[in-house]
Order: sequence, then structure tokens, then C-alpha cells
Amino acid sequence: MLTTILGIDHAMIVVRDLDAAAADWAAAGFTLSPRGLHSEAMGSANYTIMFGEDYVELLGVVAPTPRNEGVRNFLAGRQGFARTAFTTTDAAAGAAALKVRGIEAVGPMDFARPVPLPGGAETEARFSVFQWPETLAPGAMRIFACQHHTRNAVWIPDLQRHANGVAAIRRALVASPDPAAAAAGMAALIESAVETDGAISLVPTGTGRADFAFATRADLAAAYGLDAASLPDTGGAGLVLGATTARAPMMVTGCALVFEPL
Repeated sequence: MLTTILGIDHAMIVVRDLDAAAADWAAAGFTLSPRGLHSEAMGSANYTIMFGEDYVELLGVVAPTPRNEGVRNFLAGRQGFARTAFTTTDAAAGAAALKVRGIEAVGPMDFARPVPLPGGAETEARFSVFQWPETLAPGAMRIFACQHHTRNAVWIPDLQRHANGVAAIRRALVASPDPAAAAAGMAALIESAVETDGAISLVPTGTGRADFAFATRADLAAAYGLDAASLPDTGGAGLVLGATTARAPMMVTGCALVFEPL
């Protein structure tokens, strides 16, 4: 594993109607942060769904800008699970390590956003990120890494309690017609290894963090009780979530959610 990477940090769910998506996730039993607005250059807004060490980010475009072109291109085809972020302890060192390996990392880039707090107060979250090149996306899964400088502004206890009992992301499900090759590609990018679980190729991302699970959409459907027709042929298909409350799998804004006991 890359020495600066701790594992999956958050799953980015890109949606066409951000507020409607937030309502759908709330109806599924999740507690959402207040709506956050990114910088004018980014032209996007978000809601977060916080767990113990990781989270889900709902992202929507509020104004077209060069920085959100990739998001808009994704939304032209579908909405759903588009990107995965890793937690990095040092974004500058992580980007430099990729460049040593001949991978043209994008960044590091520093940015901040205001964070509305429950009750009406506001604080600021500050991040540094670097990205793997857009062309390196195994199974069409774009990846980047995020260094949190202000964790307390994001991991707020009141936002980590969910009516559905979810407390962690266990697996990030990625559909691919050639899952073995996609898994090998992801493992190479983060210096991990490939394991197998039946028809599923797993790529661990860090101790106590979620794995990637690559499989054909038919095999994902069979393994997790999903409707294959609702899954993409290639790309982020859904999340396996650790929860205290058992419930059936569901689709929310183009993302399959599977609930497993903690």
C-alpha cells in the first residue's frame, strides 16, 4: 500500500438534483449534513453522510465550470457512484510518490469550504487533495486522495448517528466486463494486491477500511441480491454498508446499497 494512504475515505455519489437526492437518502434512514457550497471555481455543492472513519458525499453541480466538467460528463450518462477518495496523511508526499513511479499525479491542491453546523453555526473545512490521472480509472472508477486538515469540522458526532444503523462502508462495488483486469489495475495504482471471493475480485485499501469489489454486473447482482438491469455495465455500482439494523438492498439515486451486520 502507498505509505501515505490509509484506505477509502469517502464514496462520491454524483447526482442531477442535489436536494432531491438528499431527501431520498434521508428517507432511507441516513442523517445528512447541512448543504455545503464549494467555491465559485468548483461550481458544486454537497451533502455528506458521515460514519466512523469514512463517509458518503452527495455531489451536484450548481454552475458549469472547467473544474466540474468531469462531473457533468458523468451526469450526461447517468447518476450514481462516480469516484472514490482515499484518506492520505500527506497529499504533497503522495503526489510526489506517484510521480516517482512515472504517474503524472494532479496536485496537490489546497481548498476549503464553509461547513454549516447543526443548529445554525458555521465552521470551515480545509483539505489538500491529489488525483490519479483521469486516464487511470480501473473499471471506470476515478480515484483521488484527500488530506483532512480539520477533521472535527467534518466528523461531527450528531451527524454520525443514523436511524438505519449504518456505521461504515465495507465494500465499494465496481462493475466491469473484465473484473480481474480492473482489480489488477486498481491494485497496481495503490500498491495493494488482489484477493478473490468467489466471482468477485477484491482489492484491500487499508486496515479497517473498505475494499474494492470488482465483478461483472451479473455477478454483483447474484452476490448481493441486486437487480442486474439497475447496475452499470462498467463503473461504480454501489456500496456494502456495515449496519446494526438488517434491511433489504435498495437503489438510491443510482447507487445500490447493501446492508451487512456490523
